[in-house]
Amino acid sequence: MTRRGGSLGWFFEEETIWAAAGVLRRWIERYGVPQALYTDWKNVYVRPPNAGERMRGEPAVTQFGRMCAKLGIGIIAARSPQAKGRVERAHGTHQDRLVKKLRLTGIANYQQANAYLDEHYLTEHNRRYARPAAEAADYHRRRPTARQLDAVFWLEEERVVSEDWVVRYHNRLLQLERQGRHWTPAKSRVLVRENEAGEVAIHDRDQRLVFRELKPSTAPPSPILRRTLPPASHHPWRQGFQQRNSPTFFEAG
Repeated sequence: MTRRGGSLGWFFEEETIWAAAGVLRRWIERYGVPQALYTDWKNVYVRPPNAGERMRGEPAVTQFGRMCAKLGIGIIAARSPQAKGRVERAHGTHQDRLVKKLRLTGIANYQQANAYLDEHYLTEHNRRYARPAAEAADYHRRRPTARQLDAVFWLEEERVVSEDWVVRYHNRLLQLERQGRHWTPAKSRVLVRENEAGEVAIHDRDQRLVFRELKPSTAPPSPILRRTLPPASHHPWRQGFQQRNSPTFFEAG
């Protein structure tokens, strides 16, 4: 991330939602909450609406976009080659200069690279190349507490509760416990949330639901609709009906 006063970055294996959220959180902890982010069109940040969203007239929101919305941050996607170049220009400088410096210092893993980035490279880069803003006013909003940020950075997906009160989530079976005497969740929609550490929570409106994860051997069997097909012409049952005096027919009966 870059602003007039300097840059902030962090190394990750891939440009994933958690990578983007990690850099954004570091920025917020250092400077406060920005009013908007200027990004490219990677699916991590923005995406086109799907067919259902187009029919309902709903905007397309990524997981990262939803996190930003909770913080009151707008996303401005680069819509022209010139704007795209503006986003990537600083990246090109770092990809050239920083990679050479890492090679010269013998750094070969993410932990060492991030320590060097934070303690040496960005400090020197910002000292040499940062320019004062045209206006002294800082439009960042106040920093949320660590607890407030923890509540924001979760992945969220809607799921339908099955008849046996099981929520299926990424090949996992989450068995809901009874929450109250008259509580009947079957066929209702719940919100499944997962944080970067892998902790999973299930919410029904503002209520956090109690659940336990089922192992495959303890999972209740799902009802399967079986289509009844007539037996083939060579099947013994069909032969039995065709040959009423066959011993096989009487033994089977």
